[in-house]
Amino acid sequence: MSPALTDTAPAEAHQAAPDPVHGTPTHGAPEGRHTSKQDIDSALAEMAIPAAEWPRVPAEERISLVEQLLYTFSTVGERWAEACREAEGLPEKGVGDGEEWLVGPYLVERNLRLLRDSLQEIHRSGRPKIPGPITRRPSGQLSARVFPHSTWDRLFFPGVTAEVVMKPGVDGKQIRARQAWAYREPDDGGIALVLGAGNVSSIGPTDALYKLFVENRAVIYKTHPVNEYLGPLLEEGLRPLVERGLLQVVYGGADEGDYLCNHPGVDEVHITGSDKTYEVIVFGSGEQGKKRLQENRPRLDKEVSAELGNVSPLIVVPGPWTASDLAYQAENIASSLVNNAGFNCNATRVVVQHAEWNQRRSLIRSVEEVLQRTPTRRAYYPGAAQRHASFLQAHPEAKLFGDAEDDELPWTLIPDLDPEAKDDICYNTEAFCGVFGDTALSAEDVPTFLQRAVDFCNDTLWGSLNVTLIVHPKTLADRHNREAFEAAVDALRFGTVAINHWAGISFGVMNTTWGAFPGHSPQDIQSGIGVVHNTQMFADPEKSILRAPFRAFPKAPWFTTHGSARPLGAALADFEAEPSLFKLPGVFWHALRG
Repeated sequence: MSPALTDTAPAEAHQAAPDPVHGTPTHGAPEGRHTSKQDIDSALAEMAIPAAEWPRVPAEERISLVEQLLYTFSTVGERWAEACREAEGLPEKGVGDGEEWLVGPYLVERNLRLLRDSLQEIHRSGRPKIPGPITRRPSGQLSARVFPHSTWDRLFFPGVTAEVVMKPGVDGKQIRARQAWAYREPDDGGIALVLGAGNVSSIGPTDALYKLFVENRAVIYKTHPVNEYLGPLLEEGLRPLVERGLLQVVYGGADEGDYLCNHPGVDEVHITGSDKTYEVIVFGSGEQGKKRLQENRPRLDKEVSAELGNVSPLIVVPGPWTASDLAYQAENIASSLVNNAGFNCNATRVVVQHAEWNQRRSLIRSVEEVLQRTPTRRAYYPGAAQRHASFLQAHPEAKLFGDAEDDELPWTLIPDLDPEAKDDICYNTEAFCGVFGDTALSAEDVPTFLQRAVDFCNDTLWGSLNVTLIVHPKTLADRHNREAFEAAVDALRFGTVAINHWAGISFGVMNTTWGAFPGHSPQDIQSGIGVVHNTQMFADPEKSILRAPFRAFPKAPWFTTHGSARPLGAALADFEAEPSLFKLPGVFWHALRG
């Protein structure tokens, strides 16, 4: 995701794209508002008492608060989506415009609705209800089905399921006993600093809601300079929290971020950004910061949770695909790159194929055809042109697609990457623009390919945030293939494993977890520490697994070829704010027109 605090050094091996903007606005960044240190001090002082009282506010009162939030946020939805569209230079009609509804108001409203459901269940029985069964994975770990959460989910996402896999050794009693831990044993509260992301507009609000309603922390929220225009809308949309002193919105760049991180009134920090930004926050900048990092001597003595990006792989399992299968999956793969102009931590960065699969080349050609007819988009995120150029310099053989204007970038595919070239920029640097690569692994059969793909993704690619696998049902009809596939799902060390849908969709499910695979340390932070979303409030999650049909119908609204994304996104956001049978015809009408 977007970096969130300060300027950092150029990309080096095994890191995400560094922050090119905070404190130094460039192309695509506003001149910037700055909250004074005096006003920051006042804001934190005003929050101290509400923050201490918040953990003991009963669930019944919180339900009423969330119901107010569902209404107030719905009133800013259209202005929110329109502000993002204008800032990102998107046309008034088109898939890009629809994206801003889907990744903004819709996801925030869904998050709020699921939190309300969980609070109602806490009020009734002490913990959120797990909507599906608890089963045991082939690895021996327990897994709780969390999606579909409701009849509405079954209607809108037919055939899609999701589960949260617990850490090794967690038993069924522990899963339930430790759910909603902050409600079972309330602590003395505190204030969390949330450093907002500059790319996807729902990240900051949902991070704040997680801290507030899952971890019982009041939130001081610093906007990112790239999308600080959303600050007033955030305050308006979450007004009930502001009025209670549980949320304050402040503005600024590196100086304000550093002041907040080190402020005695801030108890913990959450960042969505890059690993280099995390290192500056925790260890400091310059030579002294590097020395502290090497010696593991943090300068910041606070809990810091973080979601820091990924070189996201997409594994294509060979199978008996038809021409229409190739066309569908080409749209699926291309959409996972071009969504939000490629400024996503979960955008596909490396397609991993079976070298001996006879349809490998056909699939890549089909993806190229989709990219060629996909309009290019403004490279609104600062530093994108420089990052794009660094990939072209390393790979002059890259293929460019689309007629890019001066402030745009072409969609870019780097073909035939050497899987043994472990130092390749495509493997160790998050491009954070419309660039991805393709590589192939040799194997005598599907199980062997899957094992090699797991090893490649785990050991060669930077990060552990998310991975996508695409597999034909006929491939899984073979027992040996099926067993090898499930073993691969278990063995992939990623916080989200998605099957047939782009892994970014798990970000939007909200009752799954979103974050890195556990085990990173401050010295080697990679994709981060901790999770967000997690509206079932599990205490010991390891990863989430999302499954979807090989070909979904109707067409997914995030597909770049969807013909009715904007009205569908608006209809879905309105539905989440207040579900109703009377709203279903409108949602289905726009969905079927895609």
